Amino acid sequence: MSRRTVRIGGAAAAWGDTIHGARQLVEKGNVDYLVGDYLAEVTMALLARARAKSPEAGFIPDWLVSVKPVLQPIRERGIRLVTNSGGMNPHAARDAFLAAAGEQDLDFKVAVVLGDDLMPDMEALRRAAPLEMFSGAALPARFASLNAYLGAGAIARALDEGADVVITGRVVDSAMALGPLMHEFGWRADDYDRLAAGSLAGHVIECGAQATGGLFTDWEAVADGWPDMGFPIVECVEDGSFTVTKPAGTGGLVSIGTVAEQIVYEIGDPQSYHLPDVICDFSEVHLEQDGPDRVRVSGAKGRAPGPDFKVCGTHLDGYRIMTTYMIAGWQAGAKGRRSAEALVERTARMLAGQGMAPYDEISIEVIGAEDTYGAAARVKEAREVVVKLGLRHRQAEALDVFAREFAHPGVAMAQGLTGVLHGRPKPAPVLRVHSFLWPKSQVQVVVEMDGVPRAVVAVPIDGRSQPPPPPVAPPAIDLEGPTVSLPLRTLAWGRSGDKGNHANIGIIAREPEYYALLVQQVTAERIADFFAHYLEGEVRRFLLPGFHALNFLLHDVLGGGGTASLRYDPQAKTYAQMVLDLPVDVPVSWAGSNEAGRSDDP
Repeated sequence: MSRRTVRIGGAAAAWGDTIHGARQLVEKGNVDYLVGDYLAEVTMALLARARAKSPEAGFIPDWLVSVKPVLQPIRERGIRLVTNSGGMNPHAARDAFLAAAGEQDLDFKVAVVLGDDLMPDMEALRRAAPLEMFSGAALPARFASLNAYLGAGAIARALDEGADVVITGRVVDSAMALGPLMHEFGWRADDYDRLAAGSLAGHVIECGAQATGGLFTDWEAVADGWPDMGFPIVECVEDGSFTVTKPAGTGGLVSIGTVAEQIVYEIGDPQSYHLPDVICDFSEVHLEQDGPDRVRVSGAKGRAPGPDFKVCGTHLDGYRIMTTYMIAGWQAGAKGRRSAEALVERTARMLAGQGMAPYDEISIEVIGAEDTYGAAARVKEAREVVVKLGLRHRQAEALDVFAREFAHPGVAMAQGLTGVLHGRPKPAPVLRVHSFLWPKSQVQVVVEMDGVPRAVVAVPIDGRSQPPPPPVAPPAIDLEGPTVSLPLRTLAWGRSGDKGNHANIGIIAREPEYYALLVQQVTAERIADFFAHYLEGEVRRFLLPGFHALNFLLHDVLGGGGTASLRYDPQAKTYAQMVLDLPVDVPVSWAGSNEAGRSDDP
């Protein structure tokens, strides 16, 4: 007897993603639900600013642009839509959608989820004065945006009430898949293992084509399909297990490697991945190749969530200016670095002469001379480099001084300079993220449909859940015999991203037999040494024996992260690929059978 399957497609990963994922999944994916994920922390501040200028603004227009051309088949096939593109103005997003549907004489029941915007609650927040959950900092004087990460319960409630379309503000990304699964299978609020599994399904598709090989370490295996990348589909069943796939005939790849890379993406402690509905344990998740472009996922565990929502606020913290330019020729790296240093010295003297404070932060990175690698850099003499120069100051006027000087060729510049594509740089606000916990009981979550608000009760807490003991490391590999040094990439895949000012690096063994060696040699200490030029905090390592992976959390390594950072990579997108150059010692027999290491230098 066949089991009922619910197919959910992930059509977008962020604001600015392609608008063509929705059409592909509607026309080729045979999906029951279409999910559109668009929000990030700083996005909320940008949307809040847009709404302040116009009451009709404040939502992500990309979602409507993507689904409007396929509304007819969506309606005919009964595909239900869930999106967080409501941003700071779910009502306006709803009205725009209904207007577009009306132009095609189509009728949809649209629900909006409200309650995440906590700006109206500032007085109560000021009285409670919750500290920043990572740094312990006090509340800023003013916020640009302030949003609680809501869970899946409100989405499930909207679908229970008959909504065809659910538009939310800030929810955790995975909730847009978990909500439909709670609705379809009747999962209770205390079905923690199933809630964790549904959250994992949502986590896999929340970044769109990144789960189908769009950012795969083995890019050569996918590159021919890049022009027509397939978007991910999860086929979910009632016990919580699911299969990851994509529309037939599209580019990309669904393999254990591509799915594993997405699972480790930005999860922190894999045994305590905190969500509003459940605390997830992904450490024993099992991946099985179930045919071409099909990977079955099982084994997620869950326990009761905490009593609080995570709240993410953004606030203005001065201004920054950034620019890049190319320099070519002999000693390009040294020449480029000195040109940037001279510009900083010159303009710093000008600031002092005008009675202004010094720069708050200076960042010079010469890309091509491997500045981002620190002591691990290999290039000794680059003939072409891109110089990135970033400055931060409390006053925008001080950064204007730099902008004017930078615009003059020959002033602290060098021959061979080109590539200043956008002319004179302009100061931009630094939006810093400030996160804290806030009681769920103090957040009024509402589902509104047909003008009728419906309150959603907070998830009950049993108060008894305890984290499981950490996994035991496997026995060490015997390296007494002949060995050879290979780059880590010959044994592993990797994926990295940010968690505020922290970086998350996941490393997955290509074969199960490699896992023990990775545990033995790829330690927290080695990762800390590799990023010592950036690292200001500790490095923690977590084990995921279920699919033979390691996860590293690097504390305070991104220079503030997001728009608060002056780094060329403020979100740790490059970190895993850099780490995969680390040398590891392996038995000689492994090197002979490992095709990936055939010509790579360690």
